[in-house]
Amino acid sequence: MTDVHALFDLQHHASRETVDVPIATRRDRLQRVRTLIDVNADALADAVQADFGVRSPMLTEVADLFVLRNLIAQLSRNVARWSRPQRVSTPIYLQPARACIQRQPLGVVGVIAPWNYPLQLSLGPAATALAAGNRVMLKPSELTPRTSALLADLVAASFAPDEFTVVQGDGALAAQFSALPFDHLFFTGSTAVGRKVAQAAAANLTPTTLELGGKSPCIVDVSADLDTAALRIAHGKLLNAGQTCIAPDYVLLPRGRETDFADAWRRAVARLFPQIVGSADYASVLTAAHYARLNALLDEARGEGARIEQAASGDATRQMAPALVFGAQAGQRLLREEIFGPILPVLPCDSTDEAVRYINARPRPLALYWFGTDTAARDRVLAQTVSGGVTVNDTLLHVAHDNLPFGGIGESGMGSYHGEAGFLRFTQQKSVLVQSRWSGGAMLYPPYGPRFRRMMGLLRKLA
Repeated sequence: MTDVHALFDLQHHASRETVDVPIATRRDRLQRVRTLIDVNADALADAVQADFGVRSPMLTEVADLFVLRNLIAQLSRNVARWSRPQRVSTPIYLQPARACIQRQPLGVVGVIAPWNYPLQLSLGPAATALAAGNRVMLKPSELTPRTSALLADLVAASFAPDEFTVVQGDGALAAQFSALPFDHLFFTGSTAVGRKVAQAAAANLTPTTLELGGKSPCIVDVSADLDTAALRIAHGKLLNAGQTCIAPDYVLLPRGRETDFADAWRRAVARLFPQIVGSADYASVLTAAHYARLNALLDEARGEGARIEQAASGDATRQMAPALVFGAQAGQRLLREEIFGPILPVLPCDSTDEAVRYINARPRPLALYWFGTDTAARDRVLAQTVSGGVTVNDTLLHVAHDNLPFGGIGESGMGSYHGEAGFLRFTQQKSVLVQSRWSGGAMLYPPYGPRFRRMMGLLRKLA
């Protein structure tokens, strides 16, 4: 088994030996990640395809590699500006002192990555941490072994182990990894595993960023065009066969429009995927166990009276046909657990207020989607619900905006990244005050006599 303790000690020592990491070094590291991606794009896409069974290289290009290239370009452009000390104004009672916030690397950052987007969600946080001047240890998912092995080889060929290294292993190694005294630990995955990671990190008082999942709702307003909404919801739901943390998890629909929505959904699916089984564009569910779990969710709902609209699936290829579910009951796992697959429950509502109450009675979601043209109704939903992020009249796209922080809240996560928010997540913002030789602070020193009282009276007037 990999000696994660030895690797950590190597990086920890290097991070303390070189605290001030030059901008040129940071840009060089980013360029090496970019070169790794560009030179090996085909091999990486092939590895992801082999791990999934069916996973189009074009999907990997748009959802993994394209996103990474944009991220690295943004980091390279802005790293010098983001790294500069930030001047802050000084209150009158401390003048003529000067103050700034100095932005420094944290040290050693650990990244635990998931399997669903195994390139973007591993190299993205790693590149951001490198831009902030940190050393990085990456633990990719054991459920995508070919991709993880290739990443390990490519990173080892491009980086010294005290800069950036990849460790491979199962859950036992992940537990060891989580227990290392990182300067920051970044985890993407399920809420259940995220709790375990946070507990392990807490023993070392390690700060954590937890990018989790949850049940992200779609509200379809009475003002929405159903064909447009259904197409965009279908795209967000069926991308990567629903194996996306911000995929729409359920739809809150105006009561009485169920048939119209079902018709629009069928047209949308047929447009996006004229063929499901055997299609090169429609991804497999990752493993037989995941596939069985999804079918069990449907069986439970069907057994308790739900109506399910679904064509035949490809059991051999694990290409699960999209399923629309009407009449799911509140206690069923389908409405309690994150689905993470191509199953979409539809829940009728009598009003926007009812939809808002339904969402607010549950853990806060990672994403929320709203469709319609009634801006007053939209703004009411935005004001009365709390979620990690929102896309209006589409799905997923807020995550692609370079300047929008991405993260969850409560059971859907802790902390945000992307863009400058990500850079600051991996940065120590150190407060610095430089005292002047003409400081008046001595007037507040003891003994506390008349002079002190006069000074405090003046300060009270200025407050």
